Amino acid sequence: MLAIELRKKYLAFFRQKKHAIMSSASLLPENDPTVLFTTAGMHPLVPYLLGQPHPQGKRLANCQKCIRTTDIDEVGDPTHLTFFEMLGNWSLGDYWKEEAITWSYEFLTSKKWLGFNPEKLSVTVFEGDDNAPRDDESVKIWMTLNIPEERIFALPREDNWWGPAGATGPCGPCTEMFIEVDTVPKCGANCRPGCGCGHYFEVWNDVFMQYNKMADGTYELLEKKNVDTGMGLERTIAMLQGKSTIYEIELVAPLVEKVIEFTGEESLTDEDIRLIRTIVDHVRSAVMIMADDRRISPSNVEQGYIVRRLLRKSIHSADRLGIQQGFMKDLAQIVIEMYRSVYDEVERNRDFIMQNLEAEEAKFRKTLGKALRKFDRILNETGTITGSDAFLLFTSFGLPLEMTRDLAEEKGIKIDMKEFRKEFEQHRAISRTATEGKFKGGLADHSEEITKLHTATHLLQAALRKVLGDRVSQTGSNITKERLRFDFAFDRKLTPEEVQQVEDLVNNVIAGNMEITQTFMMFDEAISQGALAFFKETYGKTVSVYRAGDFSVELCGGPHVEHTGVLGHFKIAKQKKIGAGIIRIRAILD
Repeated sequence: MLAIELRKKYLAFFRQKKHAIMSSASLLPENDPTVLFTTAGMHPLVPYLLGQPHPQGKRLANCQKCIRTTDIDEVGDPTHLTFFEMLGNWSLGDYWKEEAITWSYEFLTSKKWLGFNPEKLSVTVFEGDDNAPRDDESVKIWMTLNIPEERIFALPREDNWWGPAGATGPCGPCTEMFIEVDTVPKCGANCRPGCGCGHYFEVWNDVFMQYNKMADGTYELLEKKNVDTGMGLERTIAMLQGKSTIYEIELVAPLVEKVIEFTGEESLTDEDIRLIRTIVDHVRSAVMIMADDRRISPSNVEQGYIVRRLLRKSIHSADRLGIQQGFMKDLAQIVIEMYRSVYDEVERNRDFIMQNLEAEEAKFRKTLGKALRKFDRILNETGTITGSDAFLLFTSFGLPLEMTRDLAEEKGIKIDMKEFRKEFEQHRAISRTATEGKFKGGLADHSEEITKLHTATHLLQAALRKVLGDRVSQTGSNITKERLRFDFAFDRKLTPEEVQQVEDLVNNVIAGNMEITQTFMMFDEAISQGALAFFKETYGKTVSVYRAGDFSVELCGGPHVEHTGVLGHFKIAKQKKIGAGIIRIRAILD
């Protein structure tokens, strides 16, 4: 079975189960969820998992683009990818464990669908702890499906509890499904699903979101129980095709073959294979991030930093294999051709991707020269390269650790990796603290401050279009409890007079105490009524439309205030140009 078939089968199965099929949301979370990227299908659905009605109903399914960088250093082994697709289905206060588990079993084992041998299926459930009881309900359901007790494993929280996505939010126990791989022997008498030896291959995870984790660490039951499931497309395809690694499936193998062609080598070492997989994964992921309509370029901050890191490590890996400059564009063409019929934005942003790949490689090679000169200066002055030196070269000069280590080894120097990791962990702790503070809020946060600023963001966009014209279009948004940040396409900063006009328009709407209304309608109908929708690939056929009188009408998931009069006074605190044709505004309510 090919990936295109699995996507179709999965969505067809859940369409039969009366699920509405959603488009994939953006890889870049809208309005500050708790992560830089969409890492799972549930992230765009957090407001709805918390109780807000979804415009497409209570039963949903889709194939979601995802980026996960937590295991970025593991890329190169047989199973890790940073970009992947997640098949998922959701119940928003509708069906519960019996239906979810029964349907999972049916899709996995029925010959009409995937046809896995039910005798090779093992499952795990949550064993319980001080915060939540053992999931005996799931155990009973699996046993009614003839899964014997010896193939049902109760595992702790770290294995069988999902969420929340951030510090707080919806979460709950999960049951995971594993297929036994006959070609990989058990690692011992205690071999079990999740042990990591490869005998048990995970294919699906059903999460039962019945709790909401609070800021004080306690758990409260959600008013409505939700189901959130996930099946990794690439991993499942590898299993169905009998492949030993995900780098052998048709979504990845053409890239591997192209890189091998670039090397000109007939025999490859294990290290060569690891470098080839790193190049393939990192270029593939960077292309899919840059393909998003929010247009993320390589940079030193936020999502742009991840793109830069991916591309620079690819370039370094290519250098080690003797691959010449310009290889990334050939790989990008393969990725674009592979996904253009699945995700329209990939073709739409082809030129943007190619321009950035070329510019980033030229920039890195220029930076690389400075880094190498710094390396030589340190070596000449001290006679060694310490872990701290390696960290300085990494953070300040963009020199990958692997390159520093290789250069040092050529001089007979062994870098103290403990010292490097200590510096790195301190840096990561600081970054994590800053990120957690920065990425609080958004649609998952229904606090009064966030809700007001979210409504103000809509009013700001409408006012900008009235003052500057309809060419203004949103490219990004970020909300904290203190301020809103709004990025939009425009070729210059606002004049003082234009700033005043925008502020006056918004404050007049606030003073008029306009009612904010939400309606559900078909996408085409909403557009015909003038609703703004800048990220069209993220919407389904039925959409949620928020309207502020006749001043603003926009597709949005909420939350919003009921009347504009509660917002207070709107003020633009700062504006700056952040890229070619992109202006960023920060505004406050006081």
